[in-house]
Amino acid sequence: MENNSRYKYGRSRNRRSSYRSSSYSNSRRGGGYNRKGSSISINQLVAKAVYEDLPSIYVLDHSLLEYDLVRELKNNITYKKYTCPTKIQYSAIPPILEGRDILGMASTGSGKTAAFLIPMINKGVLDPSQRFLIIEPTRELAMQIQDEFMQLARNTGLRSVLVMGGNSMGAQIGILKRDPQFVIATPGRLKDLTERKAINLLKINNVVLDEVDRMLDMGFIDDIRFVTSQLSENKQSLFFSATMNRKSEEIANTLLKRPVRIEVQKMEQGKNVDQDIIRLKNGETKFEVLCDYVSKDEFKKVLIFTRTKREAENLSHKLQDKGIKVNALHGDKRQTQRTRIIDAFKKDYLNILIATDVASRGLDINNISHVINYDIPQNYDDYIHRIGRTGRAGKKGYALTFV
Repeated sequence: MENNSRYKYGRSRNRRSSYRSSSYSNSRRGGGYNRKGSSISINQLVAKAVYEDLPSIYVLDHSLLEYDLVRELKNNITYKKYTCPTKIQYSAIPPILEGRDILGMASTGSGKTAAFLIPMINKGVLDPSQRFLIIEPTRELAMQIQDEFMQLARNTGLRSVLVMGGNSMGAQIGILKRDPQFVIATPGRLKDLTERKAINLLKINNVVLDEVDRMLDMGFIDDIRFVTSQLSENKQSLFFSATMNRKSEEIANTLLKRPVRIEVQKMEQGKNVDQDIIRLKNGETKFEVLCDYVSKDEFKKVLIFTRTKREAENLSHKLQDKGIKVNALHGDKRQTQRTRIIDAFKKDYLNILIATDVASRGLDINNISHVINYDIPQNYDDYIHRIGRTGRAGKKGYALTFV
């Protein structure tokens, strides 16, 4: 089947015809990159979205307000315009409210943050002695959980602390001394503060391990083992992972007691994304063609990937000179800058975010209409990660790659 996804944006058909069977290898003659044993070919950059067959993530004949929740929480759910529960929420909230342990198989974008925050906040309001620990693999995800908590816990009197690297450890210790009900943490900083005795994990009687597979991929296995070994046996435990392997099962077995197992159908990353390539004509520059694309109305919220921090920064400045609301996210930015930039992109103060692969790990931002690979990724795994930032939560996305 011929892919016509790009042509409505005004590029000519012959841009990709000679590239259909070529592949990149790491040679001067051009093709590309082979890292972690996963090369990438042009064929892999062109695909139609499996959109018509996409199952809904929502349970349409139910409402989140039908659960037995405190009034303040119901008000916040209504304010956020949460109506129908997603499948993971519908399956997980009732047993969590009953105090059961959960083994949830669900990926980012399935609504699992609210699936554990809603019943945990409800429990905290009903019993102020409860203490909650939520562990996330990245700073960006931890900040997103904190943002969601602040909205769902409004007017409940519950307090939280964000424990992660890049922010002042002294400030975090100061907040911990005031004994907030919720601790939202990344593994490394949490271990550091535990070893410094700034936090007593034996007081925790509710723990959420989120995105466990990603934590293990990032090398946090020893930190997770250390933290879980410090927890009281008398606790409710929630364990969420998109995939399970031997190490994940080992942690789950030590943490969970007679858990309710919930598995939500996983939408493979990229399957809901129209993917195509952009081949430059003679005399064209990548920057000129990029400006042509992002000036179109349908490019509402765009994430652009570059290979290097320098390229990300340079491209951001050049687009700013064109009057475009844009900023760059990369490893040289301080954590406060990263937080401010991500927040501006989420709230549509920025139309475009330019990021490197490392900086984008953990980004979970709704309604990204397009991903543009300004530089071709180094391998197919990175490509799938990039394009997975669009086409989320049942929506169609678009990905374009310069070759």
